[in-house]
Amino acid sequence: MDLSRPRRSLWRRLFLMASLLACGICQASGQIFITQTLGIKGYRTLLALDNVPEDVQEYNWYRGANDSVGNMIISYKPPNAEQPGPMYTGRERVNREGSLLIRPTALNDTGNYTVWVVAGNETQRATGWLEVLELGSNPGISVNASSLVENMDSVVANCHTNVTNVTWYVNDVPTSSSDRMAISPDRKTLVIRRVSRYDRTLQCVIESFPEIFQKSERISLTVAYGPDYVLLRSNPYDFDGIVMAEIGSQVEMECICYSFPDLKYHWIHNGSLLNFSDAKMSLSSLAWEQTGRYRCIVENPMTQLTMYRDVRIQAPRILPVVHRDFSISGSMVVFLIVLTVLGGVQLCGGLIYALTNHYSIRANRAP
Repeated sequence: MDLSRPRRSLWRRLFLMASLLACGICQASGQIFITQTLGIKGYRTLLALDNVPEDVQEYNWYRGANDSVGNMIISYKPPNAEQPGPMYTGRERVNREGSLLIRPTALNDTGNYTVWVVAGNETQRATGWLEVLELGSNPGISVNASSLVENMDSVVANCHTNVTNVTWYVNDVPTSSSDRMAISPDRKTLVIRRVSRYDRTLQCVIESFPEIFQKSERISLTVAYGPDYVLLRSNPYDFDGIVMAEIGSQVEMECICYSFPDLKYHWIHNGSLLNFSDAKMSLSSLAWEQTGRYRCIVENPMTQLTMYRDVRIQAPRILPVVHRDFSISGSMVVFLIVLTVLGGVQLCGGLIYALTNHYSIRANRAP
């Protein structure tokens, strides 16, 4: 958004009203007249013509009320033929409507300007006074504090100016009173309650003249915030807060959170504070005594907020395999041999008895 370049439309509306009151007779009689009579140093000024007849062949602009050749600034013949005169400074040009544009305007441009308009057999002449003003200094700005804590502190900004038309910008966006922001009735004081991390810059802009804006310097705010949460990331990955890792393997853990300014980190292992203050911890070769519960604590010294996250490192359980040698004593061997022999004798006797009994029965049944 361009805060410094004036737009012609509003200028013409304002000064056309004044010119119509001063030049009512000229307008009624069909005479040309110059509408704009005020300029600002360093900006562009347009001496606009009104009541211009149709089919104009030539516009001649002069410096002063005397339209002598020595006072000519520029001559313009539509559509694009321009001829500079003795008073031409390189800052003047004539647009297609015959108006004189001066860019940039200087204080010594104040004075009378005369224009001759040639249309057919008719020639009209008009003289107008241009007053060039110089803007005052840019507004100053001050704040009660620039180092703040989110949702706890408030900031009060003051715009130092005598101009009453003041606009406040937060993060380069114009702002107005709301639940969190308040602007004083004279618009010179802005109060932001419960400042946010997104409130980065403050600036006030004044409008001394219509569509002429002057900006203060931009104040940067430093807002401390967080931590909002903490995440403990590990390799190997944890499942439900438990990291399974082999003894002798590498284990990495890292605390992740968003906060400003930089956080302080503390690590606790099985209830004992470790002499370690980095966000990332690495166990290059896991030992049995390094297993157990780890807690990462993050602390913001500015916001005085503290958060933590726990994780447990466990080694997988391996069931032991027992290998035993099988051996039998000599007496046991003798006992087993005897038992085997007796069992064999008993089995043979049983078979012989069964066969004898079978053939006896068949013999008795024979005729």
